[in-house]
Amino acid sequence: MRDANVFAFRKAMPRMSWSSRNLYNLWRRSCAAEAEAIDFTRSSKTLFQQRWISKALVRAYHGDFINEKIFKRWYLPDTLPDVRPRQHALSSNGDLDAFAGRTEQLERAKKKAYDEQRKGLAPVGSLMLAEVERRIDVFIFRCCFAHSVYEARRLVIHGSVLLNGKKHTNANTRLAPGDMISVDPAAIRFLQEPGSFKAESGGEQPSDSEPKTESSDLSQPNSSAKRASAKSSLTPFNLPPYASPFIFIPAYAEVSFPTCSAIYVRHPTARPGYSEIPTPYDADGEVIRLAWEWYSKMRPRTRSKSQMAREPENRRVGG
Repeated sequence: MRDANVFAFRKAMPRMSWSSRNLYNLWRRSCAAEAEAIDFTRSSKTLFQQRWISKALVRAYHGDFINEKIFKRWYLPDTLPDVRPRQHALSSNGDLDAFAGRTEQLERAKKKAYDEQRKGLAPVGSLMLAEVERRIDVFIFRCCFAHSVYEARRLVIHGSVLLNGKKHTNANTRLAPGDMISVDPAAIRFLQEPGSFKAESGGEQPSDSEPKTESSDLSQPNSSAKRASAKSSLTPFNLPPYASPFIFIPAYAEVSFPTCSAIYVRHPTARPGYSEIPTPYDADGEVIRLAWEWYSKMRPRTRSKSQMAREPENRRVGG
């Protein structure tokens, strides 16, 4: 990681992390004075400055560990996808619809069309980050197996992650729908006992003070054995402080915590009023829109054969 102080209060840039410092920066960008700095409704900044600030904030959260040139060349779509639902022609002949038994079906279709019209257009601007969400390290973080995306990268590089049952050490791999990842439970921090060495030393204390009565001699081993067996059968679960705002599973992931595995079900999408890509900013707000405007003008347009050979691993369905 090039910048060691990624949670600096001076910059106040949210990152993919459960850190309490990151939560404070997220609060500052959402409610404090820093939130007014990214409200460009009435701003003296030029359009170039607004786009630059928006691009820096979006990149700080979505893949700050990816080189800027690589991000622009391989992780940005050519155009934003069209996620508008198909429009079905609704009949206006009520008698014919009642005779055909389609009254309830047409009522549901009209209600659905009204709800979509009321919610407005889908926030497709956030879908420019869909390729970043496909990365195996980002997916591990989204599945809540790591405290941060930086830790998720270390898990992959150190060989603690299986991809479809095989050891995988390339953190730049983009998953295909149906891929399954498995994480070694011994490498997940919140599944380990934080004071295991203290527990061992504490377990030796009862042997120093032996009971004096015979009745207590008979009852003590049974009760201690039951407590020891009950404690050994339970998996430790110790979340870090202030982690609850980040504990959620996106809709495109199917996670199994008992087996420490997850399936990348499909690519993230958006619908009116909702985007499946988690982001600290409004999915259809000014920050996301201005960031897309920046990259749509500054991204490289051509790819040579040598550049195509350096593309990060991009898994396809059936590949």
